[in-house]
Amino acid sequence: MTKILLAEDDPNLGTLLQEYLTIKGYETILAKDGDDALTKFVQQDYDLCIFDVMMPKKDGFTLAKEVRMSDKDTPIIFLTAKAMKEDTLQGFKLGADDYMTKPFSMEELLARLQAVLRRSQKVELQNEKISNFIIRGFAFDAEKQLLERNGESQKLTAKESALLKLLCENMGKPVSRSFALKMVWGDDTYFNARSMDVYITKLRKFLKEEPEIQILNLHGEGFKLMV
Repeated sequence: MTKILLAEDDPNLGTLLQEYLTIKGYETILAKDGDDALTKFVQQDYDLCIFDVMMPKKDGFTLAKEVRMSDKDTPIIFLTAKAMKEDTLQGFKLGADDYMTKPFSMEELLARLQAVLRRSQKVELQNEKISNFIIRGFAFDAEKQLLERNGESQKLTAKESALLKLLCENMGKPVSRSFALKMVWGDDTYFNARSMDVYITKLRKFLKEEPEIQILNLHGEGFKLMV
């Protein structure tokens, strides 16, 4: 069954859309805000996402930006009360596949999501996830959890490898603390945050043989891997 992640903070509209899509044969998971949607997104695989733009805690644009850090393929449809051209363009720049302005009919939403799903399935964007990276003088195999340099190898733990892979996939770009915690640890609790700081320190130690490699702390934002 096709699985849809629906992020809508209006409880009445959210429930209505969830019930309608379920009746039409789509397994629909409802998230009440942007943070809740990101947590649900990293826990399961989805065939399509529907994000309301104006949501508390994390708006739809920010949510889509963080989703696209780890997933370039899953289609996204934005729902918004805004009809400004600038907002529409911003949505498409963030990787949206469609954009609907409220109010809209259920039948139109169904037709649009079916069209988006047909396009995504036709293209078959099931590319193998990249697992090998070159970081200056290091070769990193995320699948084997190995970091190699000059014939010497360092075996990484599962979390060390997952965290380094996330940084490599976004090399030169900020990775928010919340996003990293939810992707690697499953949630962004205080204790997991302290644990992540320890793992960042370990990764810096592993990479110190190449001084041009840096894992930067971005105050109030997260981390950035720079070479």
